[in-house]
Amino acid sequence: MSRLIFDKDAVTNPKFGCSPSERSLEELLGSGILLVKKPRGPTSHQLTAWIREILGIKKIGHGGTLDPMATGLLTILCGRATRLTDVILKGDKRYISIIRFGRDIQLDELEQLLDSLVGEIYNVPPKESAVKVQVRTRTISSFSLLDFDSSSRIAAVEISCVAGTYIRTLTRDIGLLLNTSCEMLELHRDRTSIFDESMACSMHQLADAIFLWKEHNDERSLRKLLTPVETILSKIPTITIKDGAVAAMTHGAPLARPGVVDASPGINSGSLVVITSMKGEAVAVANTSVHIDDVLNMTKGQVAVAKSVLMPTGIYPQNWSKQN
Repeated sequence: MSRLIFDKDAVTNPKFGCSPSERSLEELLGSGILLVKKPRGPTSHQLTAWIREILGIKKIGHGGTLDPMATGLLTILCGRATRLTDVILKGDKRYISIIRFGRDIQLDELEQLLDSLVGEIYNVPPKESAVKVQVRTRTISSFSLLDFDSSSRIAAVEISCVAGTYIRTLTRDIGLLLNTSCEMLELHRDRTSIFDESMACSMHQLADAIFLWKEHNDERSLRKLLTPVETILSKIPTITIKDGAVAAMTHGAPLARPGVVDASPGINSGSLVVITSMKGEAVAVANTSVHIDDVLNMTKGQVAVAKSVLMPTGIYPQNWSKQN
């Protein structure tokens, strides 16, 4: 889809900033994403703490907690990327679960039930969860039967769902609807938002990459494992701004009309957008103050206000009085 152009003559100074793909390792550790394959046993918090220790960075977090018994994709946020935890948590998830029934189940009976669970359902956190128990609705976009062994009463199912869906509770509900018990034997997450498991590394691969970096000054392996923060924001509408406006926003100023270069079409007032530099760097996640079509008729005034500033100060010079 073509973008709305507000200043076709705007240019960026090559001396300041850089394309996200050209960032140094230190810059990636200061605002990057690491995708790891969580093994069975440790909690998500324990795994994150271990990564914090071996990387030697203070600010680190994860998006989307997995139970200790669960395995699969865990998104680790480094540095200023931790400000995007809410964005990560809102992304859709996909799981593969191994379940066992308490009685003999017919194949067509099971397939019919799984089909009936697609759509909006009621979902309550399990007793083991740290989340306050309350009934809420969650949407299941697909619920597929991958394999079924009637003799052992064990099935493998794939669930695509919105964030915050409790698969353990869903497993219990399947048993209730079939008038039997239903036990979850294994749970594996293979997709979170735009990321899938093929993009993730094992903990052994991560440890080896960090060893090469720290002991042999070879950062190549670790760089390959770190993803620029912009990747997780790729589905959110964007507004591109001038260099001077970048500096202004990193110091807390709102985005003013003269600083706008171009934008995604159809952005409403109050929408969540990503503010980017002309080099494609994420400057901030912001809320718009006006409809983007109205910006065409503006010569001054506020266009957006930052919700979370992602770029540190000092990357671009403070000359917004002339350029924003």
